[in-house]
Amino acid sequence: MPDRAWVRLPSGRRLDLLSPTPFDWTDADLATGLARTFRWGGHSAWPEPLSVAQHSLTVLALRRSRTRHRLTPAQELRELLHDADEGLINFDCISPLKPFLGPAFAELQARLSGVIAARYRLPAWTAEEKRAHKAVDVAVAAAEAVHVVGWTAQEVRETLGIRAAPMDKDPLQVRYGEPAWRPWAPDVAAARFLEELLALQARAGL
Repeated sequence: MPDRAWVRLPSGRRLDLLSPTPFDWTDADLATGLARTFRWGGHSAWPEPLSVAQHSLTVLALRRSRTRHRLTPAQELRELLHDADEGLINFDCISPLKPFLGPAFAELQARLSGVIAARYRLPAWTAEEKRAHKAVDVAVAAAEAVHVVGWTAQEVRETLGIRAAPMDKDPLQVRYGEPAWRPWAPDVAAARFLEELLALQARAGL
């Protein structure tokens, strides 16, 4: 039997991880995958782990609040989908492990990111946009480390090497009314991510 490199998604579609196309998944498949893929190795001080879907919404919300000029729908889609490849392979690798996975895994991620960019017509990052995104992504990671996982602010700096000061305010709390930084159940995270994804695509004319 030949090696199998495809997975069956909730919609019934098949995604070939070695040769993906932009038409291999539905928006609901992606939302579900991201909601069932957990950050921080699934470790959490709360009863629930934190999903990549919730993280992605947090990054988008903070990026919106920190920009002086309103982002275009395409730019907002790019923020929302910055970790979308993780939802297709259901794996968010913790940073210390990444060097041990080698170039083949990096190529897999790049391949999936490429078809995601094509599917949603994401613009290429400029150097300035990438810096702004990275600053927000790191700031969210620092806050998650403290408020979700349970690291101290000192450990975030000295052990994790994150220089951003952990913020207390949860960028999603006002919109959704949840306790600050509490991870959502996967079905809730999937529904909220999908709602944002569909709204942004409509605004972008996709």
